[in-house]
Amino acid sequence: MANTYAKVEGATVDRLIEICGADQVIVGDDEKRITRYSHDMVTEKKYAHLPEIVVKPGSTSEISQIMKLASQHRIPVTPRGAGSGLSGGAVPLYGGICLSLERMNHILEIDSKNLIAVVEPGVVTNKFEEAAMEKGLFFAGYPMSDEFCFVGGNVAENAGGGRAIKYGVTGRYVTGLEAVLPTGEVVQFGGKRLKDVTGYNFIGLLTGSEGTLAVITKIYIRLLPRPKHRLTVAVLFKDAQSAIDVVASIMTSGGIVPTSAEFIDRKSLTETCEQLGETIPYRDADAMMLFEVDGVHEGEVRSDAATIENLCRQHDPIAVYLGDKAEDSERFWKIRKRVPLALRRGSTLQSIEDVVVPIASIPQFLKRLREIERQFDIDIPCFGHAGDGNLHAHPKSNPSWSNEEWEDREPQILSELYRVVNELGGTISGEHGIGHKRKQYMHLVMGETEIELMRRIKKVFDPDNILNPGKIFD
Repeated sequence: MANTYAKVEGATVDRLIEICGADQVIVGDDEKRITRYSHDMVTEKKYAHLPEIVVKPGSTSEISQIMKLASQHRIPVTPRGAGSGLSGGAVPLYGGICLSLERMNHILEIDSKNLIAVVEPGVVTNKFEEAAMEKGLFFAGYPMSDEFCFVGGNVAENAGGGRAIKYGVTGRYVTGLEAVLPTGEVVQFGGKRLKDVTGYNFIGLLTGSEGTLAVITKIYIRLLPRPKHRLTVAVLFKDAQSAIDVVASIMTSGGIVPTSAEFIDRKSLTETCEQLGETIPYRDADAMMLFEVDGVHEGEVRSDAATIENLCRQHDPIAVYLGDKAEDSERFWKIRKRVPLALRRGSTLQSIEDVVVPIASIPQFLKRLREIERQFDIDIPCFGHAGDGNLHAHPKSNPSWSNEEWEDREPQILSELYRVVNELGGTISGEHGIGHKRKQYMHLVMGETEIELMRRIKKVFDPDNILNPGKIFD
């Protein structure tokens, strides 16, 4: 397939410059193409690939013209948001055109009467949050990387975050999409209406499709009234089993669905707290749980936080902290948000994974994770969203291994990890996507019939396979 694609040269380059303007086209500047557009947050060189040209359109019309040109000449096109993904999804595997959406960064409307925002895909998520906040509203499906990720990328990956246990992930809030098909046709699905069962659910299909079916150019997002009160409860436990057990008891015995229920294991907690210079007794803990509750009425929020505290104390914790001041809450959330960076600083040779298991299977998964550690003589720190079973396991290379030894053993480690996940009724990604980093493992959790159905859908949308080729499956 790769050697049937056309090169981007001559008249094609001239036409792209004509569409977007010379200052919005990068060709021949290898340094910029390599450093900014050849990889995402997966930094290993084996996952990177250089685009032949980068174009930065400023409108749906320009994207339509680019896709018509690409379709006519059979040139691969890779849509790109902030490049903050963790699956290689925005990497141009077959060169061609890198379609960067960074200029399409406008909040077009915040409709307070309908509780709907209309935004372009290049809007940074926390900028969107700030704009909604001014209206007393918020985007409940935010991801943890809200300071730099784009809303379009959140939709393309159906990203989740710390609030997912109560509010769900991005897809729950997408009510409409404007998109450009690989043939250049512009389509509109949904809009400001909250209910719509007229025909197939194309919004649900495009949300999470990783830029393989269409280029999203406008997004309609449902907003919610911003909770007036929020409290955080941070708890250190002697063992991970107790930490996970308390999640179920909060929702059953306590009758509370917390806004967040975040888990950090001993290895992740130790490395992070050491880098932050934290003074909590983390060295005595096998796990940390971070709970948050929110609501309109302060009394109800405080009551929920007190119930969570009391239920945690029944599991013999090392320490319980109530973050009833903004600075206290921020202190504990800083630990949780800092974990990925802390682990990356601790080791450059590692794989950032994104598995999901049923909530009740988390303790068993953690036990099996320790077995994999012993099997391969490595460390696998683990943290994530205990409330929905989405955990981020980070297999790290043995310090004595060379780069070559790690690259040789990493697929074996991941295959074993995913095999365990499948046995427990889970899957290989909950919010980071498949991209091209995980596609070789799809068969471990999906049957060939299901994968073939996805191939057929891809072919209907993209008969020439020019849009983000090589992602999800070959």
